[in-house]
Amino acid sequence: MAGTTALLTDHYELTMLSAALADGTASRRCVFEAFARKLPEGRRYGVVGGTRRVVDAITDFRFGPEEVAHLRATGVVDETTLSWLADYRFGGDVDGYAEGELYFPGSPVLTVRGTFADAVVLETVVLSILNHDSAIVSAAARMAGAANGRPIIEMGGRRTHERAAVSAARAAYLAGFGTTSNLEAGRSWSIPTSGTCAHAFTLLHDTEKEAFEAQVAALGVGTTLLVDTYDITAGIETAVAVAGPELGAVRIDSGDVGVLARQAREQLDALGATRTRIVVSGDLDEYAIAALRAEPVDAYGVGTSVVTGSGRPTAGMVYKLVEVEGRPVAKRSSHKESRGGRKLALRRHKPTGTALEEVVYPAEGPAPEAGEHDRPLQIPLIRGGQVVEDLPTLEDSRNRVRQGLVSLPWEGLKLSAGEPAIPTVHLTREQS
Repeated sequence: MAGTTALLTDHYELTMLSAALADGTASRRCVFEAFARKLPEGRRYGVVGGTRRVVDAITDFRFGPEEVAHLRATGVVDETTLSWLADYRFGGDVDGYAEGELYFPGSPVLTVRGTFADAVVLETVVLSILNHDSAIVSAAARMAGAANGRPIIEMGGRRTHERAAVSAARAAYLAGFGTTSNLEAGRSWSIPTSGTCAHAFTLLHDTEKEAFEAQVAALGVGTTLLVDTYDITAGIETAVAVAGPELGAVRIDSGDVGVLARQAREQLDALGATRTRIVVSGDLDEYAIAALRAEPVDAYGVGTSVVTGSGRPTAGMVYKLVEVEGRPVAKRSSHKESRGGRKLALRRHKPTGTALEEVVYPAEGPAPEAGEHDRPLQIPLIRGGQVVEDLPTLEDSRNRVRQGLVSLPWEGLKLSAGEPAIPTVHLTREQS
């Protein structure tokens, strides 16, 4: 991936780099932290997404000949800076919350340690990944919770940027979606893929019956037939007539899907297709899925809402300098205050496993006493510019999401707006 990510750097990052190289401060040892000052409006928890992608992006971050030539031609920085960029390899350390971990306001989601020059050029690439993936996985986790164990298919690739579609599919799978329709996500991340025919296939044929016959002939009776191109009742009757009572599933993509699913279930059962599943899609989000919980729906297809974070397309994370040569530094701007110094975090739990609070404390100094059921939240990700071995896999992270959601107090799982599911306690050096 050499030379493919470096120009994700923002112009102002290179401006700071150039000035720091000129005045000799670029080599100062610094700590940057990525965190969210608050959760997106209406949310009671966030889920960290994109950690593995961030790690890969940092270790692959390069300014190749083409990037350097472009910067030279446009006069963005001087020759001294261009020479430094041409040799850039991140050589510092990164720690962070494991992918799939819950986070709350002030959680030190990612900590980058290195020289100012090493770390400052990473701000845009770190935040672009964390903000996108965390927004998607947080929304998708709410949808998976609302589905209450019923499978969800991610099918939003045509509702977002072509590159974002792949990472969004990964984030949705991380949150608990069962499959994606995006084949590149399947290839890149080994995510199970699934899909069925669209209305265009039915309209291609002279009759709905001919379309169903062609699909069954190609894919077998276990396929899913889209029955609402014309009349749903007639479509279901034709589907069972063509495929028989062993038809895999029917999909309903429009209308009042709750009422239609109920009617479809009655009709399928009357036709002897008692094991044929009902899949619904069409502008679903977590609220619509929750409203369908009592209906005879077997699976959901979700597109636009999941790839746009269900109305919250960013996690609102920031990347701030918190320490210079061991000295805490902090921004004091009104409503944008930050806490200086490198920080760690501990989550406290009841003996039952229910989370009580998140304790954020200075890394320098004694750690707060941990109880039997408490656990630290940051893990090593990069050491000396090299990826730490045995980082959690995507499946590990899926399990982490499930375990995290189970640990929340029941109020924290509500879809309605409210306070964060657990409070964040910030300790000073004197308190820790």
